[in-house]
Amino acid sequence: MNKSRFSEAQIIGILRQQGQGQTVAQICREHSISEPLFYQWKSKYGGVDVTELQRLRHLEDENRRLKQLVADLSLENQVVKEVLRKK
Repeated sequence: MNKSRFSEAQIIGILRQQGQGQTVAQICREHSISEPLFYQWKSKYGGVDVTELQRLRHLEDENRRLKQLVADLSLENQVVKEVLRKK
């Protein structure tokens, strides 16, 4: 996946410009982005605040870490069961 040249906070700022009365065409010209990209961002980040986005990112990281922990423990449990079954 390509890394965006805009941070998520910048994207939210760009989307807020539409609420301040600028047209999508003006915003796209100013930031050198396409209109479809603007609408993709709007569908993904529309109505989200920067603090909510940071909180969401933190929760996603924690969820990823917990899933990895469960996978590791499940594998370890399976290995222990195999060892006990062989005895």
